[in-house]
This record gives sequence, structure tokens and C-alpha cells, in this order.
Amino acid sequence: MKLATIAAGVVAGLTIAAAPFSVQAQKHPRTSWGDPDISGAYAEFTTAPLERDPKYGDKEVFTPEEHEEFAKIRLTQAFADDETEPGTQADVHYSMGQFALSENEGVTSLNLRTSIVTQPKNGRIPPLTAAAVARRDALAAARRGKEFDGPEMRSLTERCILWPSTMAPILPRGYNSNLQIFQSPGYVIVQGEMGDPRVIPTDGRKLPEKLLPQWNGTSVGRWEGESFVIESAGFHPQTAWRGATENMRVTERITRLDDDTLEYAFTVTDPETWAEPWGGVYPLTALGGLLYEYACTEGNYGMANILSGARVGEREAAKPQ
Repeated sequence: MKLATIAAGVVAGLTIAAAPFSVQAQKHPRTSWGDPDISGAYAEFTTAPLERDPKYGDKEVFTPEEHEEFAKIRLTQAFADDETEPGTQADVHYSMGQFALSENEGVTSLNLRTSIVTQPKNGRIPPLTAAAVARRDALAAARRGKEFDGPEMRSLTERCILWPSTMAPILPRGYNSNLQIFQSPGYVIVQGEMGDPRVIPTDGRKLPEKLLPQWNGTSVGRWEGESFVIESAGFHPQTAWRGATENMRVTERITRLDDDTLEYAFTVTDPETWAEPWGGVYPLTALGGLLYEYACTEGNYGMANILSGARVGEREAAKPQ
């Protein structure tokens, strides 16, 4: 069956549920100690891209007909395997489908939004400030030509130090983009399928004025009606989102919409990186199951292969021609 036919069938079956989501003025299930219950395992995949295609201008929401065509294209891409012609240079790649890591392996929510980003109105992340561009370029210059010198020059994820799957703001990623929320009296824990849990106290404490940088920052939470509000700051400059500084602050709001859906909204502020705050919203869809341990360090052949391959290349380059 053709991919377009598969995607069309999926869209035809789910378009009815693709209305813009909004917080309902109703109370949902409570925990035994009285907090709104947002626990469960959820997928972050959605048909809306992070940023809006400029051709849509300030158009925030598709018509049902526009959305059906847009979602069909998105789902076709998600269901497409990355097969290439064997023996060609293009065939030397990481096959997402081969290892069941492609986006279509999860649950994809459909909604009419043209982008996850809703602030600013154009649906796009604001341009970097001059200072942020200078930081980015300086970091790139410091790494240039040294990318394979040793493990310290590789990314934190390749070294199994950090997977930013639960770092604020939480955004859909290429694969394994799922999370599980646990609740107990005084705490909410957000555990990504890949990465460390974010433990968020809800005992009324405030963010300290001075914070030691942490890989995932420091978070505190509170309940505002049906919404769980999280304030985060104190990010390590090596991990802050898209080159932000340790002064980045993120506000998140998680609200149950129905039995199977949470609304996740966020606002990011860092005047040293972006000229204005930006933020967005998208649904988290129930998986109907549990997440299982992701053991990055077990059999992490990638790092050894990357570095050993670089050493082989250096030896070959040093041989007399």
C-alpha cells in the first residue's frame, strides 16, 4: 500500500478529533490528597511543527480542509522509511525505521494549529540577539577542527551525560518523544523516555535568587486551579535551550483537557539570547501504557566508534602518498 494512502486513511479516521484544543471549565479527577491528577504516560508527537511556515503569515489555525491536507503530508513523512540504494554513499546513514525509532512508532496527536509556537504572532522563535550570535560563533570556532579529538568534544547526549528530554521547555523530538508524569504529596516528577527525571516540589517553595547551574535547571511547581504551573531557572550554559544563558527562565503550564489529553503550554524568557519572550502550546496524548528504562551507557558503541574512526582517518592521512 502506498504511503500516501496509509496517511490518508489515518487522517480520515482522526480528523474529527483535530479541533483546536482549549482548557475546559470543568474539574477533572483528583489524587487521593486532592490535587488535579495529571499522572500517566504521554506522547509529545503532534502534526503541528515547532515553527510556522512563513507562507502562512499570522494564520494560527487551519481550516479542517487545510489541516487534512497538511496532516496528510506530515503523516506521510512520519510513516516513510529512510531506505536508500544499497552501496551508495547515501546509504551510509542511521536507519530510523530499522531500529523502530521513527516518529510513526509513537502516538501522533492531530490539531489545527499551524505551529507549536504561538508567541510571537508569526509563530516563529524570535531571532537571536547579537550577543547570542557572538556566543554561538565563538563556540563553533573553538570546536572547529577538534570535533573528534576526544569524548569531551562530543555532545553530552553522545556521552550519555544528559538527554534533554524533560528540560524546560519540553518539545517533541525525532523519536522516543514520550514522557511519564508521577505525583505524590509535595512532588511531581516528569520522566522522559530518554533522560533523567525532573523532580518538582509543590510545597510552596520559591526559586532562590541565586542558583547553582544544573543540567536541567531548578524547578518549583504550584497549582493554579486545574493547571500545574512550573517555574524553572538556573540552567547550565552548556545545556540551556538553543544556546541560551544561565539566566534563561521558563514557565510551563500543564492542564488536563480530557481523559486522554493534557495541554502543555510554555513561555521562555532570556533577554541575552532573544529580543522578546516566546512560547507555545501543544497536546500531550495518553499512551495507554508505561515507559521503560532507557539505559544509554549500556553498549554505547557510538562514542567508541566515532573516536576510533577518527583515529583511523588520521593514520590514513599520515601515510606517505
